[in-house]
Amino acid sequence: MDFVDRTVRDIRRLKIQGAFHIALAAIKAFSLAKDKRKAARKLLASRPTEPMLRNSLKYLEKNPNTKTLIAKLKIDQEKIVKYALEKVPKKGIVYTHCHSSTVNEILKKAKHKGKNFLVNVTETRPFYQGRMTAKELTRAKIPVIVFVDSAARLAMKKADVMFIGADAITAEGIVINKMGSELMADVANHYEIPVYVCTHSWKFDPRTAFGFEEKIEKRATKEIWKNPPHGVHISNYVFEKVDPNKITAIISELGVFKPEAFVEEVRKNYKWMFN
Repeated sequence: MDFVDRTVRDIRRLKIQGAFHIALAAIKAFSLAKDKRKAARKLLASRPTEPMLRNSLKYLEKNPNTKTLIAKLKIDQEKIVKYALEKVPKKGIVYTHCHSSTVNEILKKAKHKGKNFLVNVTETRPFYQGRMTAKELTRAKIPVIVFVDSAARLAMKKADVMFIGADAITAEGIVINKMGSELMADVANHYEIPVYVCTHSWKFDPRTAFGFEEKIEKRATKEIWKNPPHGVHISNYVFEKVDPNKITAIISELGVFKPEAFVEEVRKNYKWMFN
C-alpha cells in the first residue's frame, strides 16, 4: 500500500479528521505521488463532503508548489484565529459541538492571551468527537464540561457564544457541518446567543454556484446500532445543513462576514475556483 492509499484509508476510517487536516494530508499525499491524476482521483473519492480537499487539489493543478500552498494555509489559519479572538469572552461560557481544529486553536490562543472561560461541548455521537475536543482543551488548561447531545439546551442556556467549524459552504450561504449543528444553532438562536462559523473559505463549494447540490455523506448504519431488530431502519447522515439565517457570521481568513457577504468575498478573492 503506497502513501496515497494509506492516506485514503486513514481518511475513510476517520483516523484523519477535520476538513483542514484532511486537506493537508491530501496535499502531502498528492505531492509524493508519481501518478498525480490517479492520486487526485483516489483522494477526491475518499470523502464526498470535502470541498477544501477538492479546492486544494484544483489549486495544485495550476500551482504545483505544495510547500507554498501549505505555508499559505497555515498563515490563513492564523488569520482566522486572530479575527475570532475578538469574539471569545474574557470571562463566561463558550459552547461548541463536535471537534473543530480551528475552533480549538481559537480557544487555546484565547486562553494564552489571558481570557478565562469555560467550554461546554456536546459529545457528538456516534464517534464522540466532543470528547476529542474536551481532551485537547483540558491539556491547554481550559475547563470543559461535556454534555450528552440531548442536553443541548442545558449546554447552551448560559453560554455567551457558539463556535462551530464547517465541512462545506454552498453558494446560498448554507453551512454544512456535523449532524446536530443546526439543532444547536436553533437552541442558540432561541437564547439569543451569537453563532459563529470558524472556517477556511476553501470550504466553499463552487459547484453549488452552477446548480449542483452538495452531497451529504451517509455512513454505515452499524456505527449507530450493530444488530438492530428486524424492521428497524437506521439513519446515519454525518452532516446537516445549517440555515444561513441562523448564523451570525462566518469567520474565515477573509474576515468576518454574514453568509451572503462571505460568498461574495470568496468569488472576489478566488476567481480560479469558478473556472
